[in-house]
Amino acid sequence: MLMLLFPPERKSTALDSRLRGNDEKGKLPMNKVVLASSNSGKLEEFQQLLGNCGFEVLPQSDFNVPDAIEDGLSFVENSIIKARHASRLTGLPAIADDSGLEVDALNGQPGIYSSRFSGEGATDQRNNAKLLAELKNTPEAERTARFQCLLVFLRHETDPTPVICQGTWDGRILFEEQGENGFGYDPLFWVPDQNCSSAELAPELKNQISHRGKAMQLLLARC
Repeated sequence: MLMLLFPPERKSTALDSRLRGNDEKGKLPMNKVVLASSNSGKLEEFQQLLGNCGFEVLPQSDFNVPDAIEDGLSFVENSIIKARHASRLTGLPAIADDSGLEVDALNGQPGIYSSRFSGEGATDQRNNAKLLAELKNTPEAERTARFQCLLVFLRHETDPTPVICQGTWDGRILFEEQGENGFGYDPLFWVPDQNCSSAELAPELKNQISHRGKAMQLLLARC
């Protein structure tokens, strides 16, 4: 499922025009955008997704921006919080995403708490171990899950009409880790139509079909 949410009455802006570019070949000019994340895996994916589209994606760590306090109760709230925080402290347009894994057998957990599922000092390894433990007695047919990505683009800190895009990626949770690529829950996330785990996908393919890739495609179409 793909969903694109944005204000229906929004008019084209000067920034929209700059993002589109005006050269004869239709290429976007290079625009600096701060990524409101310190996650190296996300940074790599965003740079791959946006690098060929004329964007220079800079991590907030380049500006010594600390992580925002994510005290929202939904993916979209946390995305907006992070984007405003980064834009305010850098003066640049900002992109933020809040993404996570929803497991049906766990009533949607870990959800917005995906990155800190195993508690304070959480790591990918600890999160994956906890997920497997929680699903220890859950049969394959009941291990359905999906990744969600809520992506937000802000033109400036006080932008009243942020562009919000949602991408969803359905699959199921494996009984053990498979694959070496990706990060987070990728080694445990089975992709049925590819007959492999997310961590076994080539990065280029993952960027096309993943929750984040789908949300980014919607953002590029909007901007």
